[in-house]
Amino acid sequence: MTTDRIVKTTVIAAPLARVWAAVSDAARFGAWFGAEFDGPFAPGARLTARIRPTTVDPEVAALQAPHAGTPFAVVVDRVEPPHHFAFRWHPYAVGDIDYSDEPMTLVTFELQAEGDATRLTVTESGFDAIPLARRAEAFGANDGGWTHQLRLVTMYVTAQDGR
Repeated sequence: MTTDRIVKTTVIAAPLARVWAAVSDAARFGAWFGAEFDGPFAPGARLTARIRPTTVDPEVAALQAPHAGTPFAVVVDRVEPPHHFAFRWHPYAVGDIDYSDEPMTLVTFELQAEGDATRLTVTESGFDAIPLARRAEAFGANDGGWTHQLRLVTMYVTAQDGR
């Protein structure tokens, strides 16, 4: 087991183009993830996002609702259609704490067509550089979080309005 990276994989019963649109378009990403971004995803873009409850699962939306409006920073690392999208952020950046002096982790989405379906792998790496005082909590929170997010993106992509 590694303490530096989280890797989650799922196969979504949808074509590559539809899954790519869901992960690489800021508005679509925000709909399933539960965030609103202040601009489009483009390499080098520094964006501020605010938590906004997901549109695809009422139970998860209820859990996100108390945090609605909470900002977090995202720096888009790469956008390589239709297989790679990556951004950096401060993992588990909660509360009224300034995380700007901390290193960011790298979140990478890799997509691969598998017949009529798409294999989506999300990797978040760089946890070993996070200050020890919060590393384990950030890792644990994001490990569980990415499990939920893969379920949400699958729901979004396979729903009628996710097309």
